[in-house]
Amino acid sequence: MLPGQFLTQDEQNAFAQRFGDLEFAATPISNIAPDGKVRSNPDSDLVKSLRGNDGWHHDSTYMPVQAKGAVFSAEIIPSEGAATGWADMREAYDDLDDATRERIADLRAYHSLYYSQGRSGYLPRTRDDGSYGMYGYHDLDSPLRPLVNYHPVTGRPNLLIGRHAHDIIGMDPAESEAFLDELNENACQGNRVYYHEWTVGDTVVWDNRCLMHRATPFDMTEP
Repeated sequence: MLPGQFLTQDEQNAFAQRFGDLEFAATPISNIAPDGKVRSNPDSDLVKSLRGNDGWHHDSTYMPVQAKGAVFSAEIIPSEGAATGWADMREAYDDLDDATRERIADLRAYHSLYYSQGRSGYLPRTRDDGSYGMYGYHDLDSPLRPLVNYHPVTGRPNLLIGRHAHDIIGMDPAESEAFLDELNENACQGNRVYYHEWTVGDTVVWDNRCLMHRATPFDMTEP
């Protein structure tokens, strides 16, 4: 965490590019709509997208290439709430019992934003052509990813799960959902978890390959 940075979008992009190519340039993750108005109606597609982020996840596991990491900075914060949590999936893997590690060693699950947003009740409205005009709702095959990921630099194993994961190969859908829920709940506990209370000007950078994160609720009538 880097306090007091007050990065412009250009500066944030330049900093993020030190770690690799950008999946997309710095963009607001906000309840402030393009027209400048604050969105708080739960039926708003913008609000649905934000509320979905309350669930633990790795970014872009539902895309063809999972993001290496992310850079967040705070420009506007509400009077309370809106902390961001991170959970260490290396420690989560290390704390599994031997039987569970053996069970998940070769398991793979699909990852889909349609699944995670739909399960939470936050799918946006469809366009005239029946599609969703928002990031992540692509018409490609859902990526199939291992439940145990090995970091490409350190080689250390970590869980690769989160709200986007579903339908483990070889499991009944209900069994898969229950098992993934159990893994997610147990993984995001205790000293593996850190919640950051934002101050305007803060910047945070993290490794998306081995950390999950989540947003937390706030009064959406505030920007």
